[in-house]
Amino acid sequence: MGLIITLIVLGIILIIAEILIIPGFAITGILGVISLGASCYFGFNYYGQTGGIIVLIVDILLITCFIFFALRSKTWKKISLNTNIDSKVDSQPEEKGIEAKSEGVTVTRLNPMGRARFGDKETEVRSLDGIIDPKTEIVVAYIENEKIFVNKR
Repeated sequence: MGLIITLIVLGIILIIAEILIIPGFAITGILGVISLGASCYFGFNYYGQTGGIIVLIVDILLITCFIFFALRSKTWKKISLNTNIDSKVDSQPEEKGIEAKSEGVTVTRLNPMGRARFGDKETEVRSLDGIIDPKTEIVVAYIENEKIFVNKR
């Protein structure tokens, strides 16, 4: 009886892992179904027709209960990520009033990319001078494909 219970528990755990952890129908789902099938086989083999039918009913009830609880909306709301992304892409440098020879100050370290402030506008820039520390005065060397390249002032 211990082998049958172990196979049932192993089968349920593998099927749960397949649904919740491992995407797609992979080896864990197949092994879970095989484990549940083996529990039915051993139930019929060791305990005859009555024992095998009891094991089969237990397998079906456990899988039905799991599917019922898995398909409830509250179950997935508890484990789903409920955050919103409110960031947006930088607008074009020309729209911010940034052009070649504009002067600004680095906000973060440019290694070689980072953030810089030009007036009251903050944007992402690339350093042509290698690493530039924060709060360093910079000047725009050129703008290419909406990317701002800067040098130390």
